[in-house]
Amino acid sequence: MILPFGLGVGEAAFLAVAFFVAALVRGYSGFGLTALCVSAAGLVTDPLKVVPVVIVADIALTVLQAKGIRNHIDWRRVAALSAGALVGVPMGVSALSGIGIDAARAMIAGFILAMCAILWRGWSFRGPVGDTGHVAVGVVSGISNAAAVGGLPVAAFFTAQGVPAAAFRATLIVYFSLLDLWTVPVMAWNGLIDRETMVAAAMALPALSLGVWLGGRHFLRADPQDFRRLAILLLAGLSVIGLIKAAV
Repeated sequence: MILPFGLGVGEAAFLAVAFFVAALVRGYSGFGLTALCVSAAGLVTDPLKVVPVVIVADIALTVLQAKGIRNHIDWRRVAALSAGALVGVPMGVSALSGIGIDAARAMIAGFILAMCAILWRGWSFRGPVGDTGHVAVGVVSGISNAAAVGGLPVAAFFTAQGVPAAAFRATLIVYFSLLDLWTVPVMAWNGLIDRETMVAAAMALPALSLGVWLGGRHFLRADPQDFRRLAILLLAGLSVIGLIKAAV
């Protein structure tokens, strides 16, 4: 069997485990899937090849998380963020489509590390945040989703506002699905999605689906805050390794 992107058996096994862990985090806390997948992929292959794979797979995974979230979705936040993402996604895809592997590793790792620092520090707003702020964050999220890390700015933004856990998770899930549904055609238009992408996404789905399902079950009986901190530490560790790999 020929593996996508020239991966060896050991590299493919490493990614399968990494994707499963990333899906556990997503199912449990509502964010982190694509950022963890791309961070791990950057250690063994070109991370930009994996970006459309995890975005395509993430759309399918939304179905597994849709049950029970309807009453917790903040649709006004979703609408404002999505409006910004409509502008941001084409900007990000255009900027990242022509860079090299090491530059991609460094940019993605550096951005993730910065977002982890914000999430860990617990930065917060002192006053209310209006629609304009959400649209602006949506632009940043759209730009960064070209590297499949568009969820982190929104997660940091929600954390800074003290959004309750159930609304945090449900709103992110809906927004991510809309963000990905816009990112896929923009990437396809720029020639970043092909048959190999779809094959890789299909191969990744079993591990991702199992992880999201198990993570979702854990969420139902535990506070996600501790697990979210663990996810931040894991992301930060992968980012540091990615920066080192890009530099040597």
